[in-house]
Amino acid sequence: MNTTDSGFSATRRLILQGAGAVALIGLGDIPFGLVPAFAAANDKYPEDAFKQKSDADAIKALYGKTAEASDKVKLDAPEIAENGSVVPIGVSTTLADVTSISFLVSENPNALVASYKIPAGTVPSVANRIKMAKTSNVIVVVEAGGKLYSATKEVKVTVGGCGG
Repeated sequence: MNTTDSGFSATRRLILQGAGAVALIGLGDIPFGLVPAFAAANDKYPEDAFKQKSDADAIKALYGKTAEASDKVKLDAPEIAENGSVVPIGVSTTLADVTSISFLVSENPNALVASYKIPAGTVPSVANRIKMAKTSNVIVVVEAGGKLYSATKEVKVTVGGCGG
C-alpha cells in the first residue's frame, strides 16, 4: 500500500513507526511513580548466576551469601504439574524492605529461572510460569533488609518441559 502525493511515499510501516515514536514521546512524563521500575530494568544482567547448574551456586553468584528458610515467604506452586513447560508459580511476603525475588529449580539444566528487582514502595509479590525439566524442588529467594530468606516446595512433573 504505497501512496504518492507530491513526492511523499507513505507505507504502513512508516505510519506504524511514526505512531510508535509518538507513543514513546508520550512517556516523557511518566506518571504514578513508575520511574523506579524503569531504573531497576537498567541494572546489570546477572549472566553468571543464570549459567550456574546448582541452586546453591546460583544463589552465591547472584547474592554472594546463603538464604535462611522463613515462614514469612509464601511460595504458591502446584504439588503436581501436568506439563513441565508451563508451571504456574507465585510468591508473596510480609517482609519489609524487599529488594529482589528470585526463582530456582534444583533439577533444571540451569537452576536460576527468574530474578526480579523490586523497587522501593512496590508490593513484594511476583507470579510467573516457569519450565521444569522434571520433578524437583522449586526455591524462592527473597532479599529483604540486606538478608536472604527462602521457601522451598517440591513440584512433581508428569511431562517434562526442558526437552524432556
